[in-house]
Amino acid sequence: MSLPMPDRKTADLPGHWLFARLGKRVLRPGGLELTHRMLVDAQVPGADVVELAPGLGRTAREILDCGSSTYTGVEADENAAGVVRSIVGTRGKVVTGEASATGLAADSADVVVGEAMLTMQTNAHKAEIIAEAYRVLRPGGRYAIHEMVLVPNDVPDSVKDEVRTALARSIKVNARPLTAAEWSELLTGAGFTVEKIGYAPMALLEPQRLVADEGLIGALRFVFNVLRDSDARARVRNMRATFRRHRDNMAAIEVIAAKPA
Repeated sequence: MSLPMPDRKTADLPGHWLFARLGKRVLRPGGLELTHRMLVDAQVPGADVVELAPGLGRTAREILDCGSSTYTGVEADENAAGVVRSIVGTRGKVVTGEASATGLAADSADVVVGEAMLTMQTNAHKAEIIAEAYRVLRPGGRYAIHEMVLVPNDVPDSVKDEVRTALARSIKVNARPLTAAEWSELLTGAGFTVEKIGYAPMALLEPQRLVADEGLIGALRFVFNVLRDSDARARVRNMRATFRRHRDNMAAIEVIAAKPA
């Protein structure tokens, strides 16, 4: 399996692709549990589903297993797109494109799913991606996101900046998580109506979450791969320390937003 950025050094690799290189397959902040809740809340069975930036295809498999009518993944990285195609097979399709300019027809989907990708964008690009989701959805369609969230809603700006700076240094991506109120404001500003908000702990690298997401064998494989690579071990320890240090102000969030009928 050819992963994105195969020639990038461990020290410089974005955190989620480092996890993938080490064998982790669930790369979402709230884990599989929050993904499952989000798909139920989005009413995936029988729906035409578009997934933006499907990554390694873990959620694509869940969407298909839920009984979606159709599945279309939109992935900018050709290596990642190839991985998802191998998982989807003949049950769906994966196109190469940007989340903010998918090339898909307007009013063509019942559900648009995006996980752990808006957080990594500037606010302006977040708005562009949300606007594209709105365009692609049919009236009455649902946009389901699973992202990082800053808590509580009244967290001071100084703490927001501290958390964002720590994340950027640790995961090597300019992550800009928002509060629940700010996520809602972005969505409603694009024309959506927020229908549901749910939360999960930000426990991506905690033992209990690793086993829940990867299974015991998968979790042990990930730990073994971390232990045998000193550069990866240093990166993972640093990321886990960052998550733990800021756990009072970081969590995972699901938001289900509807396009008016």
